[in-house]
Amino acid sequence: MSDIARLKITLDDVEPVVLRKIEVPLDIKLDKLHGIVQAAMGWEDYHLYEFRVGRSVAYGTPDPNWPEARTLPAKKASLADLLEHAKKTFAYVYDFGDDWMHTIKVEAISPAKADTLYPRLIAAEGRCPPEDCGGPWGYADFQDAIADPKHENHADAVEWYGEAFDPKDVDVGELTKNVERAARRLSGKKATPIVKRKVKPIP
Repeated sequence: MSDIARLKITLDDVEPVVLRKIEVPLDIKLDKLHGIVQAAMGWEDYHLYEFRVGRSVAYGTPDPNWPEARTLPAKKASLADLLEHAKKTFAYVYDFGDDWMHTIKVEAISPAKADTLYPRLIAAEGRCPPEDCGGPWGYADFQDAIADPKHENHADAVEWYGEAFDPKDVDVGELTKNVERAARRLSGKKATPIVKRKVKPIP
């Protein structure tokens, strides 16, 4: 089995902090890594994405109507390929309208452990913002409105989202299940049963 990279994923420009730590094989294809990042963060995979190294290297889904774009196909490149261009840090952008920028840092590379299903979520902090809320600045406005019954946009925020929202209340159990389901699909193993293990929020 490929060596394992421990990745720290931080959602940029938001408060409170939204952070995940995952372990993935170095040979994972980037389109599959995209799916794991989506599952770990709590996004719903509605929009386009790219992995970026500086301004010169980008992997995603090339647009056939924009041949001059330099986006390389994510399904043909692995995390190891990307790391040939990056030292230890690269970017992941999701939703080119809201521009959710994530900083991904390689914290360690180590041999895979026997009888361990990879990829896996190992830590989580902070709730993922709702889809289509307007990026970091729209998210800040949304938090202000939904938390304050006296806010002029409170009723609209509640109607739009449909329930209360606590940005610190991350459902680690649900995120863990989502990542494990994705990992089982990648490995070809049955979707059930899911092995129960504790993933603690980051203190």
